[in-house]
Amino acid sequence: MDFQILYAIQSVHSPILDQLNLVITKIVGSYGQIWLILAIALLIFKKTRKTGFCIILSYILVLVLGQFVLKDLIARPRPCHLDESIKLLVTRPDSFSCPSTHTAWSFAAATAIFLNHKKAGILALIAAIIVGFSRLYLFVHFPSDVLVGMVMGILLAVISVKLINQRIPQKK
Repeated sequence: MDFQILYAIQSVHSPILDQLNLVITKIVGSYGQIWLILAIALLIFKKTRKTGFCIILSYILVLVLGQFVLKDLIARPRPCHLDESIKLLVTRPDSFSCPSTHTAWSFAAATAIFLNHKKAGILALIAAIIVGFSRLYLFVHFPSDVLVGMVMGILLAVISVKLINQRIPQKK
């Protein structure tokens, strides 16, 4: 079923969507750096400092658990390695496919924002969904990789927010 979904997405390619998805991937960065930059910016302001810490902690958890542990443990080949007939718009990644850490970082940051600032969090969650879709559009992840990344990012953000809230008390 993963390939069926991917092939359906491949059928809607257009020059505009190609460019849009390339921009999305470049903005996020190969290791989700955009979320770290956002976190650092949030650290500057007292009102958003806690959210910045939550994003940084969840980023580190995704890096360690997703990038360094689960990818090698699961060792799932990427769709672009299994079907080389699809022309890639990006350089063929050399790491394993599951989980999608782009998606995990995006959902972790978006969830941390949402749990601390609802309105901004909704926009961040929409951005995370777009990032997850871009990984499918670019044929570098299976839908199930993106789903695992999404769930992992959300769970790690919830854990991060709880840990940070225990360490930094709420002002009354």
